Amino acid sequence: MPMPSIARERCREFLRDGERIQYLIPGISLYVNGVRTRAAFFVVVTDRGITVLYGGRFRRYRPKAVYDRLPRRTEIGPVEVHPSLGPVLTVAELHLEIDEEYVSAVRAANLEGARDLPPDPLPDL
Repeated sequence: MPMPSIARERCREFLRDGERIQYLIPGISLYVNGVRTRAAFFVVVTDRGITVLYGGRFRRYRPKAVYDRLPRRTEIGPVEVHPSLGPVLTVAELHLEIDEEYVSAVRAANLEGARDLPPDPLPDL
């Protein structure tokens, strides 16, 4: 299910000035710092970095705080598919259950952040 535009706006509040959201991947963690809990997280991939936002236990579309900031070239993942859970994404020492539709966003974000991609031959288009 795509994220509503209000969720994107709320995530922007936690970004640095001028950062543009490229990908927004919501997930649910069953464990946070070794404690069993069900908490919402948002992996926000921007043109400058990756910000992991904490949403809390009951806030599906409203982030509360920055959990971690990572360099843009950081690979998100791996994404493992579990028979009972579905796709599980590992990022910032979290294991997040994500919807299958976001697996392609994770892969695209990793490709765009890769160091060995050639520069864009037509940057102004």
